[in-house]
Amino acid sequence: MWQVDVGEESPRLIASGLRPFFSTEDLLERKVLVLCNLKERKLAGFPSHGMVLCAGNEDHTAVKFVAPPADAKVGERVTWGNRGEMEEAEKENKFAKKKMFEKIAVELKTDEYGVCSFLGKPLMTSAGACVSELKGASIS
Repeated sequence: MWQVDVGEESPRLIASGLRPFFSTEDLLERKVLVLCNLKERKLAGFPSHGMVLCAGNEDHTAVKFVAPPADAKVGERVTWGNRGEMEEAEKENKFAKKKMFEKIAVELKTDEYGVCSFLGKPLMTSAGACVSELKGASIS
């Protein structure tokens, strides 16, 4: 279980399957991308309120965080391409009912430089592009 600051009043509790890939020290004080509008799911005995995005190779033996630039603001929404101001985010229950993540996940990737993208357009913050150490990988 992680407590992740996503810029809200209190941190979110988030469960993940990252233990096999990272030590506890790897997880502390790290900026990560969190998909916040997934439906709450009970995992590991507690309600999980989001998903930490990571890049993974095809056989899932290598996993690396998707990271915003160091100067990105905590809680900042990520956009892609030239989207600029985006419409309001889907609420968590609506997002789950439409099974949106399953539909968009196939288009989340890293390129040959580790730049993270959706539909071939970079995932951006006001401080620049989000990246991963893992190049040419899928993101989930």
